[in-house]
Amino acid sequence: ALGLYTVNAVYGDTITMPCRLEVPDGLMFGKWKYEMPNGSPVFIAFRSSTKKNVQYDDVPDYKDRLSLSENYTLSIKDARISDEKRFVCMLVTEDDVSEEPTIVKVFKQPSQPEILHQADFLETEKLQMLGECVSRESYPEGNVTWYKNGRVLQSVEEAVVINLQKIVDKSTGLFTMTSSLQYMPTKEDANAKFSCIVTYYGPSGQKTIQSEPVVFDVHYPTEKVTIQVLSHRTIKEGDNITLKCSGNGNPPPQEFLFYIPGETEGIRSSDTYIMTDVRRNATGEYRCSLTDKSMMDSTTITVHYLDLQLTPSGEVTKQIGEALPVSCTISSSRNATVFWIKDNTRMQTSPSFSSLQYQDAGNYICETALQEVEGLKKRKTLKLIVEGKPQIKMTKKTNTNKMSKTIVCHVEGFPKPAVQWTVTGSGSIINKAKETKYVNGKFSSKIVISPEENVTLTCIAENQLERTVTSLNVSAISIPEYDEPEDRNDDNSEKVNDQAKLIVGIVVGLLLVALVAGVVYWLYVKKSKTASKHVDKDLGNIEENKKLEENNHKSET
Repeated sequence: ALGLYTVNAVYGDTITMPCRLEVPDGLMFGKWKYEMPNGSPVFIAFRSSTKKNVQYDDVPDYKDRLSLSENYTLSIKDARISDEKRFVCMLVTEDDVSEEPTIVKVFKQPSQPEILHQADFLETEKLQMLGECVSRESYPEGNVTWYKNGRVLQSVEEAVVINLQKIVDKSTGLFTMTSSLQYMPTKEDANAKFSCIVTYYGPSGQKTIQSEPVVFDVHYPTEKVTIQVLSHRTIKEGDNITLKCSGNGNPPPQEFLFYIPGETEGIRSSDTYIMTDVRRNATGEYRCSLTDKSMMDSTTITVHYLDLQLTPSGEVTKQIGEALPVSCTISSSRNATVFWIKDNTRMQTSPSFSSLQYQDAGNYICETALQEVEGLKKRKTLKLIVEGKPQIKMTKKTNTNKMSKTIVCHVEGFPKPAVQWTVTGSGSIINKAKETKYVNGKFSSKIVISPEENVTLTCIAENQLERTVTSLNVSAISIPEYDEPEDRNDDNSEKVNDQAKLIVGIVVGLLLVALVAGVVYWLYVKKSKTASKHVDKDLGNIEENKKLEENNHKSET
């Protein structure tokens, strides 16, 4: 057939074969025949050039499938594999018979290959049937190639064994290709994609069809055991600890032995082991292994703790001026921060009381937290009460209008003393006093009066500890007297005291200067009198007269 005209047809389509002879003059008829394998002819179609009629020979394979056109082109419907023959077009005249052969080739695309009889799983170090790649109804026969992750699998003795079978359907002449793959996987074949490709020939040349990829579950033994802590990043007392042990085999081991600090024997458990409400003694090394005690792994767990001891704590009552040592002791698993809070305000330094004052009273909190351990905080409180007997200081001040005086009773003490004013002598109680705010154990009670005569006022301050009484004489409003300033704060009092000391010093200095000057003058006068005794006696009369005149002048004065 080499060099002959060939018609390529697709299985099931119509085969069209033109008669490639030039129609001669005097043509009587045209005929088509095909040749048997032994060379004998079989006529199948006839067309007369004069009567224009067409006749088809009684050939069973071509019944109702043939069509012969006026130009002697032969068409065969529903192409079959059996149509692959040598057909001959014949044009006959009275003098000659012309023939032109045509070779028919039929092609059938195979079905998409499928991987059948797949293994449920693959085991390493074991040659086993992975599956069969099957592609059906191909013509001509195709070829099957296996691929792993897109690369061709070549046969390797005792590792990759490929067998290809091609079976032809005698009724249709179509081929079915079956390629089996025996494979010994490795651990690296987990998630590998296996596929197969069928290579076949069509009318236009060589083509391929690929199967859907298949991933197999590859089983391999555990080679390493790992223990993990699934709890928080840092663990503190009271937390739960969840340990997880895993093996890198497939399928992974389902049971393990867990070794807990202080326990000599392993505890058999699933891959998870939970400990609840752990204490600091749970700190240590934790291990796990396979149930056969092979392949062990370990990890160290630290259970963080924080203890706080405040001395003294709770409610403490002390007297003003007393000393109170305070200590806040910390014991922890790592560095802890400590700070003090007094009455909701953070303190810059720790409290220390060598001589308690009223302002030292309050609610103290010693609080500590463990660095980098979330939620681990401790605090203890000290409620300090500073008690003191009432102390009184009274002051008076004439108001600027000169019509009244303000009398102030400055009171210290805790619990807060109750203050009462009375007029000494009459015993009458004054109820119009005004009090300042009670701060740090101090406050003032003030009254304004306009006395017509001298009076004595009494301020009485009393609390649970003692009753204190102090009196102050107040002159009538018409009698001038020195005013006394009201108490000021400590800083101002110190400044006033310093100024008073300075003034007193100046006054004393001036008095000393005056005294010295007086002594000098007296000595001078005395010396003058001694010298005058040596003066002429006649002057004596004159001096006596002068003295008499001076005495007279003094008397007048």
